[in-house]
Amino acid sequence: MPYYRQLGDLPKHRHTALRDADGTLLYEELMGEEGFSSDSSLLYHRGIPSALVDIRRWDMSDQTLTPNDPLAPLHLKLHDLPGAANGADLDAVRDRRLILGNSDVRLAYAHVNTTSPLYKSGLGDELVYVERGSALVETQFGPLEVSEGDYINIPRATIHRWVLRDGEDARLYFIESNSHIGPPRRFLSTHGQLLEHAPYCERDLRGPAELQLAEGEDVEVYIKHRGTGPNGITGSVHVLPTHPFDVVGWDGCLYPWVFNVNDYMPLTGKVHQPPPSHQAFEGHNFVVCNFVPRKVDYAEGAIPVPYYHSNVDSDEVMFYVDGDYEARKGSGINKGSISLHPGGHPHGPQPGAAEASIGKDYFDELAVMVDTFQPLALGEAGLAVNDPSYRSSWTGGRWIGE
Repeated sequence: MPYYRQLGDLPKHRHTALRDADGTLLYEELMGEEGFSSDSSLLYHRGIPSALVDIRRWDMSDQTLTPNDPLAPLHLKLHDLPGAANGADLDAVRDRRLILGNSDVRLAYAHVNTTSPLYKSGLGDELVYVERGSALVETQFGPLEVSEGDYINIPRATIHRWVLRDGEDARLYFIESNSHIGPPRRFLSTHGQLLEHAPYCERDLRGPAELQLAEGEDVEVYIKHRGTGPNGITGSVHVLPTHPFDVVGWDGCLYPWVFNVNDYMPLTGKVHQPPPSHQAFEGHNFVVCNFVPRKVDYAEGAIPVPYYHSNVDSDEVMFYVDGDYEARKGSGINKGSISLHPGGHPHGPQPGAAEASIGKDYFDELAVMVDTFQPLALGEAGLAVNDPSYRSSWTGGRWIGE
């Protein structure tokens, strides 16, 4: 991240001895990105970070991807997936289900009500959006409370777990990257500070404010990593002799952080603003955008809903979270829906939406958009909740195929 933080006990200089109260030498671990040529943090452990007492395979949920072939615009109803409301005990690690994915990013979803096991991704950063509910995310850097509207960015290899306390449940939308996720480079100074034209600033980001210490022996950590499974993804479980939440101090620019979508400052104008104006984050070959409640176009005769557009290099995924999305009225899309408009297919408002939007000065809508530069394929959950009628929604349901 763009700024430095520190928590707990630290020696005066890096890579020098730090001892516990009884004189025991603590173990220093450098977590660094891009071959230690980018952001990093130094963590000081009571136990040896490399120590293992057992390893076994983790048989993950289905990671198979099915091509969107023949090419079609899609409507996926995420709230139709079985979740915590159905009486099952589900957690955010083992029970997330794959919606869409490619070689750069995977989108998954879960409605959870049970504390997860300890987990880390060896593939890339995970950006998780809390659609509804609340949870405590415990990490080796410290705990972070999350609730409705929060994004939590969890850097690659950060050990953490999702704690659901009595009466809590949460609907979570997972953006699992094979790279790092952060602010767009155009929002950052040469030294990494968020600039004045960025739609948020450092004071909007919440990092750990206290340490997370725990005791335990033979502690399991679930790991998603590169391997020989579907799409090159494999799962393992490492059993550690002592609890990994043994960090007595850390400092640096690499750590989990939280940003709430209500703190996003939208860009508005006299006429309709292009999709990049809504960008919030980026990873390798994909971007994340926010569509939030906002004043809309005010030029005489302006059409506030999007014009029909062909994003020729990208697949566009919109997750509709709240409000009344003007451009999709009459399509069947509602809260909890996902639309996929693939590269090669022009898309835009439903019939009548453009005319109906003229003269409006405010849109009450909330959506998370992910644009990818490689085509997206359908995961098992996406296939399960696909609404085939969406493809004919621009022609009033007329369809000459089977």
